Amino acid sequence: MQKFLMVLGLLFFSVPMFSQNELRGVVYSEEQEPLAGASVLLNPGNRGTVTDEHGRFRFSDVSSERVEITVSFLGYQKWQQVVNPEKTGELEIILKQKSQLTGEVVVTAYRAGNRTPVAHTDLGREKLHAGGAGNDIPSLLKLTPSLITTSESGIGLGYTNLRIRGTDPTRINVTMNGIPVNDSESQGVFWANMPDFANSVENVQIQRGVGTSTQGPAAFGATVNFQTTTSNAEPYAELNSTAGSFNTYKNSLRFGTGLINNKFSFEGRYSRLKSDGYIHNAFSDHQSFYLAGTLHLNNSFLKMIVLHGDQRTGISWWGVPQEMLETNRRYNPAGVFTDEYGNDRYYEDQTDNYKQTHAQLFYSMAAGERFHFTAALHYTRGDGFYEQYREADSLKYYGLPALIISDQTIATTDLVRRKWMGNDFYGATVSGNVELSPGTNLTFGGGWNQYDGDHFGRLIWMRYAGKTEKEYEWYSNNGLKTDYNVFTKFNWQISPLLRIFADLQYRGINYEMTGDDDDLRTLEQEHDFSFFNPKAGVYVTPADRHSIYAFAGISNREPTRTDFKEANKDPDATPKAERLYDLEAGYNYESPTFSGGINFYYMHYKDQLVPTGEKSNVGNDIMTNVEKSYRAGVELMATTRPLSWIDWDMNITLSRNIIRDFVETSTNSYPVIVDGEEVWKTETITRERGDTEIAYSPSVTGSSRLSAEVIKNLKVSLLSKYVGEQYFDNTESEARKLDAYFVNDLQFTWSLFPKPLKNIDLQLTIHNVLDHEYETNAYGGNWYEQGQEYTWAYYYPMAGRYYMGQVVIRF
Repeated sequence: MQKFLMVLGLLFFSVPMFSQNELRGVVYSEEQEPLAGASVLLNPGNRGTVTDEHGRFRFSDVSSERVEITVSFLGYQKWQQVVNPEKTGELEIILKQKSQLTGEVVVTAYRAGNRTPVAHTDLGREKLHAGGAGNDIPSLLKLTPSLITTSESGIGLGYTNLRIRGTDPTRINVTMNGIPVNDSESQGVFWANMPDFANSVENVQIQRGVGTSTQGPAAFGATVNFQTTTSNAEPYAELNSTAGSFNTYKNSLRFGTGLINNKFSFEGRYSRLKSDGYIHNAFSDHQSFYLAGTLHLNNSFLKMIVLHGDQRTGISWWGVPQEMLETNRRYNPAGVFTDEYGNDRYYEDQTDNYKQTHAQLFYSMAAGERFHFTAALHYTRGDGFYEQYREADSLKYYGLPALIISDQTIATTDLVRRKWMGNDFYGATVSGNVELSPGTNLTFGGGWNQYDGDHFGRLIWMRYAGKTEKEYEWYSNNGLKTDYNVFTKFNWQISPLLRIFADLQYRGINYEMTGDDDDLRTLEQEHDFSFFNPKAGVYVTPADRHSIYAFAGISNREPTRTDFKEANKDPDATPKAERLYDLEAGYNYESPTFSGGINFYYMHYKDQLVPTGEKSNVGNDIMTNVEKSYRAGVELMATTRPLSWIDWDMNITLSRNIIRDFVETSTNSYPVIVDGEEVWKTETITRERGDTEIAYSPSVTGSSRLSAEVIKNLKVSLLSKYVGEQYFDNTESEARKLDAYFVNDLQFTWSLFPKPLKNIDLQLTIHNVLDHEYETNAYGGNWYEQGQEYTWAYYYPMAGRYYMGQVVIRF
């Protein structure tokens, strides 16, 4: 804390002691919704900026008494006015819509508006990228309320993930332009398959709790909705180059044509990323591209988007064994084998390899001023495998007989195997919005999606192959999942003070599995689910700048493929669907220099699937139903600008996350004498633990971003994250607990405006500037021998102090 205060003091006393005029404002649509990404130009000086996620902009050090400000946004009429900065307070600019539609209507049906009674956070492109150069999406979102980031590589690249309110990634609904991104079977999102996706994101909204109805798997802790790059009225180009510790390099090119003949526009990006990672062999070798084209018509548009990712990543999902954590934090057991001389060696091709292509086609139209309609088709193709060296594997595991060579029976062999996936995900969505009267509207929509996924395994090399052919396929199975939903939302402005919100969704799922699994057991099974998810809330504005809201909702969710697979070994353990009852209430205040909010939540679960502490052989959590559990907490958020050159965003979440009457199931081994010899027997034992904390659910999390513009266009920021202690199983054992950590990043950002370029942005981030030693994630469990408890565990350590630098050149 002393070092934190020293840095804070430096930020304050580095400020030049002279007066500056400031010009600031906020840009709204005629419906009073803030317009993020609007272009704001100031003359004389030809200085430009874009509005943030709240529609706000700010110019400092405005020396002229009379300046011309121009605001433009695609699909809206240009706004232009001469103002005196010394006599002008905060400008409130309302843009009038042209007859030409914009891409924002695509996500309207799936997002919460400013007056929707849902706890949510909006981030524009600039705020998103302020999270650090070269980071994946989870790391860029790390400072948002109730969110925790984990990384298997140790530096926020490669295999990264996030939890919100303690909820694991398979329960967080993720959409891109309203289209489901979650894998239909695992229900998670693999960010490594979408390299540098953030560079094609215009803005993102995070809804905490049940949230509003959307496409794809149910939201059981949060919804994350991305909108990709929208059409820009003017042409642009951008070169982005990042370099840093652990041989990390990322280069990308972005471009946009602007409007061509007032009808066409195109945007694109290509990215290449490489990094060794902090953990041994946790390297990343990724590339991706994004292409979008739009045909703009008077009252409609047609837009096509293609996003492709190609990743090769070193396997690191096993973690670091607890016995190695103190002596070699960078140790990776994946790929280790013993050669003929007894030396430990690494199999360098112990890798995950995957290609994924998303294609989306949108048609949006306006029938008059009060009705918007959008229809979309989508298709995602994924192909890939992970490769492993296996030492002394039993031949019978692969359905192969033992070999007899020179009267010697060989039952095991070293081998290299690949586990493959090939899947198609396709469907259609529709949505419409009708304005019934000013402030009152009806939204409706639905979607149909089908996932067809093949899983199979092949042996590509064996030390003792016998008559086994190369590429021998030892298992093959298929998952076919169909889901559909319909929804309607009603926002009723009863009076200037009171607004009522109602949301009804019906969702149906059919999931069929056929074939054999990798353990040669049959997977033949079929499951059907139908869910009704109602939500309602009120939003009250008792006075200017003040608002109060309350929300209640129900969400239901089906188990994942892994849940069904693991239960296949025990038919009596077939997982149940989960149900969540969510109650939320909050208060918000907003002014030009301070905004703050508080949100209370109570999330009661029936049959919640919680992690047992164990992992599957591909790194997925193994889950079990618990009858009753809950999460209750309070989230506090604040943003302040005490001086014109200082911005401070902060949040803290205090929570209690409890399983009611948890019963632990473990094994106990003990010796017995059979025929005069000692033999170990194993029995299953149960222990009643009472109320216990849910795994991976810290009771305190918080973050802060303190920024100071120490000289013109040079900003210094301190990014801080605190995560309290958390257990990684449900027994509250001190032996299976992650310690609390408080990590700080120091960031320097300098903007230059050399002619004829638009600008050059330079960024240097010193991650973990205090060189703190910590782990963000772990897994493990326990067993008993003769009544004595023992622990096994694997951890995911993070890097100490490291550096990332970035240069962005815009034309």
